[in-house]
Amino acid sequence: MENLETLIKKRKASVAVIGLGYVGLPHAVEIAKAGFSVIGIDLDEKKVKNLNSGKSFIEDVDDNDLLKVLKNNKFRAYTDSALLKSADVVLISVPTPLDQYKIPDVSYIKSAVLEIKKTFHKGELIILESTTYPGTTEEIILPSLQENGFEVGKDFHLAFAPERIDPGSSTHISEIPKVVGGVTKKCTNLADLFYKQFISETHKVSSPKAAEMTKLLENAYRLVNISTVNELSLLCDRMGIDIWEIIDAASTKPYGFQAFYPSPKVGGHCIPLDPFYLSWKAKQYNFWAKFIDLAGEINEQMPHFVVTKVYFALNKISKSIRGSKILILGAAFKKNVSDARDSAFLDVVPDLLRKGALVDYYDPFVEEIEVATTPLPGGEKVRLKSVKLYNSNLNTYDCALILTDHTGIDYETIAKKVKVVVDTRNAIKSRKFKNVYRIGG
Repeated sequence: MENLETLIKKRKASVAVIGLGYVGLPHAVEIAKAGFSVIGIDLDEKKVKNLNSGKSFIEDVDDNDLLKVLKNNKFRAYTDSALLKSADVVLISVPTPLDQYKIPDVSYIKSAVLEIKKTFHKGELIILESTTYPGTTEEIILPSLQENGFEVGKDFHLAFAPERIDPGSSTHISEIPKVVGGVTKKCTNLADLFYKQFISETHKVSSPKAAEMTKLLENAYRLVNISTVNELSLLCDRMGIDIWEIIDAASTKPYGFQAFYPSPKVGGHCIPLDPFYLSWKAKQYNFWAKFIDLAGEINEQMPHFVVTKVYFALNKISKSIRGSKILILGAAFKKNVSDARDSAFLDVVPDLLRKGALVDYYDPFVEEIEVATTPLPGGEKVRLKSVKLYNSNLNTYDCALILTDHTGIDYETIAKKVKVVVDTRNAIKSRKFKNVYRIGG
């Protein structure tokens, strides 16, 4: 019987991916394209059915690529985790959310490990990809897998390799270097060998903790820097200085500066959440991650500032926010993607609705979305549907609010036809419009 190293090199190892979301599905398809046989496990029956019919739900996985690996019998999605018994390599790509108190919820990881244990066998390589706090792999997964007497690095192998998915990016998953940290040296080498079969570059670190911390550094770096420029945009707004002009000017410096841009809120499932895993874990060491907490505080204030800007813009045309007809442009957390998780829309729109505004939204990527009508957890929710965008009906709106700058939208025409526009993304480049109000400008 061939050992795991040989199976990986020959691409004959059977691979299972637990969780077919924005991380798991791109990895599953890419691994299948490399020649491995891949089974995907997900609890969502509708998602599994659609995937097996060749329908991808995310932009980063093309339907044609999905159909190809399905037709080649290299990929199939299932809801039955009993199929894990045939897997040589298992990737865990499940959600790791924060609760309302910003405490990490690792219950999905624990559930995945329990399913793995039901069919756990010698020789398996288990890799956690879900972003989490340093210590998760060795403190939660390792003890559970060792309960049957298996020895890590000998009877089974365990590693952490953080996902680096960038939704909507032109950079392919295979081109993004992969950081790998195993519990033992052999674990690291096996995981590294596996990723080298479908990713162009890998980087080995000394432990799972080091790999877990790497991911959190990457996202804390972005959160702190975006929050810094958001704070400066608030100051520039008061001082009558155009922050967008300032960033363009500072970007001419060939060293020591990287451009970050204001936003109505840092959204998505990574940057606004992941650093708080570290902030929470740090307290166990009697350490307070003040920069992370402050950055989070500034980020959470941005939707309120955006609504205040809408107040200001409507006042300029002698309109109250109550009864005003407002068109929201963009529900996704970033341009040209359908992912609306933790987007500014989910904070701004409920606030406008509570204040009596009449809200429509347009997003070519998000056909419908559910928002809370009360700020309390477990409150009532309402489902909104994207409207059609016609030049002929733009003048019926009192205000247009640009939250996401999707391409393909004629923002200048919107500025010409809508009474006032609040632009949080600098989507309208021209400064000739006197009815356009920007954050930081």
